[in-house]
Amino acid sequence: MRWAVIAAIGLVAGAAGPRETGQSGPAPAMVSVCFVPAQACEAQIAEAIESAVGSVRVQAYGFTAPAILDALAAARARGVDVQAVLDRSDDTDKVAAAARSTGARFTAEAGIPTWIDDRVAIAHNKVIVIDAHLVIGGSYNFTSAAEHRNAENVTFMDSPVIAGFYLRNWEARRAVSRPSRFGGGEPARPVAEVRAR
Repeated sequence: MRWAVIAAIGLVAGAAGPRETGQSGPAPAMVSVCFVPAQACEAQIAEAIESAVGSVRVQAYGFTAPAILDALAAARARGVDVQAVLDRSDDTDKVAAAARSTGARFTAEAGIPTWIDDRVAIAHNKVIVIDAHLVIGGSYNFTSAAEHRNAENVTFMDSPVIAGFYLRNWEARRAVSRPSRFGGGEPARPVAEVRAR
């Protein structure tokens, strides 16, 4: 990947390590960051998705960034298990800038199983988990506005343990979500047990 690892964070959760059954906790990770407008974060996120070989899980609020959507569709087309949980605002017929449909319609057209997290006021997550080890998050909505008009941050965390925390949260939110009104493929399949690479 093009993005460089700039820090290794090793946090200790006591002698036993991170909690076995917890949803969160300290864990070691390789961390890289990206900031807009100074850097091209959309391209770095798309490049990370392009490296996926097994699975991609998405939680998104804003979901219209062309390079990211195209990378997800290409991953799905090459056999990667891509699934998404989106905010209700993405489950509309609105057409975004550049004549691209909003999130859930695009994912349905790409055959990506998609659920709408409408049990909360706003499903404001901005997370992508790749191959049960790379977590992409931060303030950055997956939109063109985030890339071209805002000051945002993106964090890349390479850690199977941290990815496990996010995958358990993804599964919990998917469990209380409804299918997108546009459809989007087969039923959910959980990511295999988090494992060290």
